[in-house]
Amino acid sequence: MKSLHCRRATSRENLQTCLDIREIVFISEQGVDPALEQDGLDGECLHYLCEADGEPVATARVRILDDRFKFQRVAVLRHKRGTGVGGALMRFMMADLARSDGAAGRHFFLSSQTYAMPFYETLGFSACSGEYIEAGIPHRDMRAEVPVERDEACNA
Repeated sequence: MKSLHCRRATSRENLQTCLDIREIVFISEQGVDPALEQDGLDGECLHYLCEADGEPVATARVRILDDRFKFQRVAVLRHKRGTGVGGALMRFMMADLARSDGAAGRHFFLSSQTYAMPFYETLGFSACSGEYIEAGIPHRDMRAEVPVERDEACNA
């Protein structure tokens, strides 16, 4: 992989690419019911897209709730799993959200498939619930604190 580019998906075309990746990963590969995956909440979310060497390979969305940034629908195409793409996308989203005006008073939150928990732990998340079944797949909730940026001029 020569180049990796992560960004907010802001155009209609970018959003469709995100939905296409999610369909491949969640519906085709994992057998999630399309009615569950396509939950009608995309319009109220921020969407992110990651490209490797110009090819769209990963996506995720974030719902901004009262007290949290809720990461959802984190999906990496099979041939790019284990290459660092998912971590790069998550770190990009976390940094982007931490810089946003709405970061104060919020934490990062997600519902992880249990097999993926070690991945999220490397990003600073820790489990905050017992195991439960969602879309027929075992999950646990996880959270992480939003890093506070300090103004160095005020720390003299």
